Amino acid sequence: MGHKDKKVDLDRERGIAPGLVAKTKKRLVVASGRSHRALADEVAKALGTEIVPTEYRTFASGEILTRFEVSVRGCDVFLVQSFGPPVNEWLMELLIMLDAAKRASAKRITVVAPYYPYSRQDKKGRGREPISARLVADLLKTAGADRVMSVDLHAAQIQGFFDGPVDHLFAKPVLLDYFQRTLSPADRENLTVVSPDTGRVRVADQWSDSLDAPLAIIHKRRDPNVANQVTVNEIVGRVRGRVCLLVDDMIDTGGTILKAAEALKANGAERVIVAATHPVFSDPAVERLQDPLIDQVVVTDTIPLPDEKRFPSLTVLPIAPLLARAIHEVFVDGSVTSMFNGEA
Repeated sequence: MGHKDKKVDLDRERGIAPGLVAKTKKRLVVASGRSHRALADEVAKALGTEIVPTEYRTFASGEILTRFEVSVRGCDVFLVQSFGPPVNEWLMELLIMLDAAKRASAKRITVVAPYYPYSRQDKKGRGREPISARLVADLLKTAGADRVMSVDLHAAQIQGFFDGPVDHLFAKPVLLDYFQRTLSPADRENLTVVSPDTGRVRVADQWSDSLDAPLAIIHKRRDPNVANQVTVNEIVGRVRGRVCLLVDDMIDTGGTILKAAEALKANGAERVIVAATHPVFSDPAVERLQDPLIDQVVVTDTIPLPDEKRFPSLTVLPIAPLLARAIHEVFVDGSVTSMFNGEA
């Protein structure tokens, strides 16, 4: 009796009809909300696939309905949703899509949120405040997310808020490659990496090592009772006559960046270049970032930027190749950490 015949007999003993048992093959599905469809399309293209057809409805009352138009049963689903304004609407849409995928029997669901919503509310600054970043993680888990993927979390501790794997990606390789290609040898020789505050020193220090450039730190204070207002106190490090590269994870209203640029130029900096991952660009960021004190702004497209938020000195780099590679590593059970030389 051959091996196949033995298997058929064994299946019969187990009550399984011959021919019903077949080998299953993992299937990758990329789905997208409506917040940043262009990015999701680029991610899917890099993976050699297309966004799964999805129906979206927003009713007159503001309620949202989503429905996958093809089966995702048994699939490894990667749900791409970024969080530019209106953040709350896109968050609710993501939760509804998660619920739809879970009820459609997806095997595993990974949320790909290039910019994690509420990431700055990662701790209690004063009494009776929420920790909204943790609340978002709880909502994602309850709605059906098995895994979360995000780029440059505002605080690394957010990884511990989600009860499951979190892939913390870094945009530094994308931004660093740009500067290594575009900075002249003279600029590289005369470069100083600047941390806009003490909270970003570790990241700026990594940039300093990668570019073989000295590090400077701007010491700032915030009024806890006034949002988006910063007072710069002093600069630690040599910036006079230097090309200063300010690195940060995000730019919201641009207040921190403009104050830092003012301090750097007042202390003799030759040029000020800003590098940041997330272009939140809340008003009046665009106006501030076009100030003559800032020579160039370089960001990635983790958040969609309409034409009215773009300006001549702005460069936007694609993040889709990084996301696509990370998705591939997760799908094939590879190593996301290997993408960042063990830093992730």
